[in-house]
Amino acid sequence: MKDKLPKYLWLMLTGLVLVLIMPACKKSRSDMGKQLAKETKNKIFKQVTPEDFAPIFQKVLEDKKGTLANPKVISAFYAQNGFDPVLVMNHLKDEELKVLVEYYNKAPEHGIKPQIFQAPAINALVNKLYDKKAIKTLDEAYQTIAELELAAANSLINYSNAMQFGLISPRRIYARYYTETKRPDSAFMNNVFAVGSLRNYLDSIQPKDPQYLALQKAFKEDVKVKGLPPEESERYFAVNMERLRWKNKPTADKYVWVNIPDFTLDVMENGHSTLNMKVCVGEGRNMEGEVSLTEYDESDKVDRPFSRETPQLNSMIHSVQVNPVWNIPKSIATKEIMVAAAADPYYLGNENIDVYYKGQLVNDPETIDWSSASKDDYEFKQRPGDDNALGKIKFLFKNRSSVYLHDTPAKLAFNRTMRAVSHGCVRVEQPQKLAEALFGNGKKYQTIVEKMNGNNDSPTDIGLSPKVPVFITYMTCWVSKDGLQFRPDVYGLDVVLYAHMKKLVTV
Repeated sequence: MKDKLPKYLWLMLTGLVLVLIMPACKKSRSDMGKQLAKETKNKIFKQVTPEDFAPIFQKVLEDKKGTLANPKVISAFYAQNGFDPVLVMNHLKDEELKVLVEYYNKAPEHGIKPQIFQAPAINALVNKLYDKKAIKTLDEAYQTIAELELAAANSLINYSNAMQFGLISPRRIYARYYTETKRPDSAFMNNVFAVGSLRNYLDSIQPKDPQYLALQKAFKEDVKVKGLPPEESERYFAVNMERLRWKNKPTADKYVWVNIPDFTLDVMENGHSTLNMKVCVGEGRNMEGEVSLTEYDESDKVDRPFSRETPQLNSMIHSVQVNPVWNIPKSIATKEIMVAAAADPYYLGNENIDVYYKGQLVNDPETIDWSSASKDDYEFKQRPGDDNALGKIKFLFKNRSSVYLHDTPAKLAFNRTMRAVSHGCVRVEQPQKLAEALFGNGKKYQTIVEKMNGNNDSPTDIGLSPKVPVFITYMTCWVSKDGLQFRPDVYGLDVVLYAHMKKLVTV
């Protein structure tokens, strides 16, 4: 017992201290009226009490719930905290709430309209609160506090979310977006109610990614995209800063990065590109490189991509297949292969394409009348060889779109500026160098070289360990060692994102 006594006493003392501290954690508002009157220089506030304020705030909250971006989070917080106006009261001194308006008015530096954060409304309410002659009745005092508290809570959560997670969830607006992207939860949003200094907090959530800061600097300096009207030039900066705010950036030391509009692939190691090459990506809807702010369909909640667009995704490259078999997707088989076979009975044989009828290999496909054949009964596979559409190697990673990186016999396409020419997969210019970058110059890589350069008519699967992340992304504006870079919005995804960003503005 003697050995345990000090620990027991320590626990008792700790519990006593916690009991004494806990009531102090929830700030008393018994002097609420006195504090308000002192800071606003308006005597009417002396009559304000927490007890009388709570039901009025509760009613304002209920009436305005439909205008809030996160009504459940906000309602739950205030219900659990006795409808205490924590933001107004905790930031009452020295008119600190004006800091909100200051930062919201600088939102255009981020490519965001300040109206999204109710800057004009909050500014009017703050000025009214601190104008000692503006509020003449107790009812007006309660109403002003309630409206300001709610506007401050709603806007501060929205601004905090926007700076740290982005304004918009890409998965909600893009039909083919499969990159894991974190979004703010209720616990994160509730953090704004415990903020000490508003200025320090708002400074701390300014995005600090070097790319972001570089784009922001160029935007603030009013850099324009050559040949574009001001609003279309602004769009480039606005949407790409928004993309940089999304929490979906690679954190691994080594990964493969494919930028669709740039038609390039980089192997990144410790923040630097160790291998760069051209790629060909899927065809898009904006193949002529035209720019426009016209929406595709006002009623669309998400974009409507062209069927061959390469999806945005992240995954792990787990293996390669040397001398691959091409399992021809049904969309290509029905729209292209069967049409070609109907026009030329020897097409399938010449292209080394095997035909399967309900899972069984067909020995004489040239006898089939492809003009009337059922599209659902047949499958097509192209055998390994020099003419195989996948070339000599494909790099495999799990994804719901059945796309991969692969070699190609169509090398001339890499000489084109516009390289959105594939059916959706990513063709790589230097597949053997990519294999070396992933596997290193060891036994597995030597096997890959041998199989790629030999006369092999059967596929060989080789596992990659450790697996390497791959990110297929979409950036139309960024900063490189050669300065600001701009690329055509080949899939029209900038237009879609910009349209949704503008819809958030409520004047």
